[in-house]
Formats: sequence, C-alpha cells, structure tokens
Amino acid sequence: MTAQEYVGSLFDLTGHVGIITGASRGLGFGQAKVLTDAGATVYNLDLAPHDESEKLREGCLKDVVCDVTDYEKVKEIVDRIAAEEGHLDFLINNAGITYKCRAEEFPEERLDKIMEINLKTPYMLARICYPYLKQSAYVGRVVTISSMAAYMGFTGVLPYDMTKAGVLGLTRGLAEEWKNDNILVNSVAPGWFLTKLNEEMFAQNPDRKKAALEKPMLPRFGQPEEIGYMMLFLLSGASKYLTGRDFPVDGGATVHGF
Repeated sequence: MTAQEYVGSLFDLTGHVGIITGASRGLGFGQAKVLTDAGATVYNLDLAPHDESEKLREGCLKDVVCDVTDYEKVKEIVDRIAAEEGHLDFLINNAGITYKCRAEEFPEERLDKIMEINLKTPYMLARICYPYLKQSAYVGRVVTISSMAAYMGFTGVLPYDMTKAGVLGLTRGLAEEWKNDNILVNSVAPGWFLTKLNEEMFAQNPDRKKAALEKPMLPRFGQPEEIGYMMLFLLSGASKYLTGRDFPVDGGATVHGF
C-alpha cells in the first residue's frame, strides 16, 4: 500500500451513515459537503432543505425537513434512518441560534429558545441516537458545535455564551458516561467564518467585519469547508483515541495575544 492509499483509506467514509442538524446552509452545509465527498451518506435535519444547485455527490445528502426540538418526531426519523440504512454511525449537532441583547434586558422567551436549541437539543439527539451509535462497526461518534464564545466573553449574547460553554460540559460528561459503549464524543469550536449569514451582517455593519478580522492570529475568515475538514478527522480512523475534547478551528482567535 502506498502512502497515498494509506492516507486515503484512513479518511474514507464510504459506508458511513450519519445525521447533521442544520446542514442546509453555512457551516452545516460545509461539513456535509466534505463528509459526502469522503463517501458518507448524510441526513440533514433542518427546517428547510439544502440548495439543490450546490454540487454534491448524487443522493449523498438527504434532507429531512423537521423541527429538531420535536423530540418524538426526531426519534421516529432516527429510527427510520437506522432501519432503512441498517446502521447509524455519527451525529453532528450543528444547529444553533443566537439573539443580540444586553443581559439585563434579554427577553425570557428568547433565552429559553436559545437554551433549548443550543444545549438541550444536542443532549436529546445524542440520547435518541445512542442505541444505534453504540452498535456502529466504525465506532460511533457524537460531535457538537461549540464556539469560541465558550472561552471568551462577547457583549450582547450572554445566553449564547452560556450554552456554548455548556456544550463543553455536555461533551466531557457524555464522553465519560459512554466511554465503554463504543462511542467517542467531541466538540468543535468555530471562530469567524464567512457564511452567507455573516456576510449579510457585515454588509449592514462594516465596522464589525473589520473588528472580526482583528480577532484571530490569521487575518482572514474561515471557509465552511474548513470546519468540515476537522469533522472528517473526528469521524475518521485517525481519531480513535480522542474523546471528551473540544477542538477550536478559529484561526488562533482564542489564543491571540497583542
């Protein structure tokens, strides 16, 4: 076997089946693109389907339009996927929301929704997928999107900061509880990425774009596929001794000095 063949086999996800929440656009779609290019079949659980004009391997990204906080419905979906595919090998908790408002004025209903989608839902989906992930022939994986907000304070988004710090606790706790159950649990902390959502925000506030570029060591925004490369590593045979950890993909933002 040549070196190229060895590396290729290590990161080949052919035959792997998994779920990504919120993969219709942005970081979620970037992850789905990399993983499907590597051979995986990915089910996108989101409120809307992905843009079919995007070039993907045919039939590899399957949209399931749903509300991921409807846990009874999600369980039906997961059971059906596992039955149809014969197995389920990974869950990526990507879906998340935020809302900008100072802490002393933050609407309680917004707080509750952020707490549910960003923290409760990853926990509930991991529980729902658990019986299938523990049976994976490839070693089951749970990866949740955290954030550099898990390490740094950001003005006006305190509930988001709280939930992303909570993702680190979720990751460590599940990794400990499931260490003997054939499941590895990790998280990934994105920095500033140039998604359509951020592009719209920066268009309205150019000063914020300038400030964001000054945050990381690397003076550029990340591309969604660059989160996908970390996901590929964490789902591959190269990461079988990694669990309970958070992996920043942030251009050095969380360790940037001055």
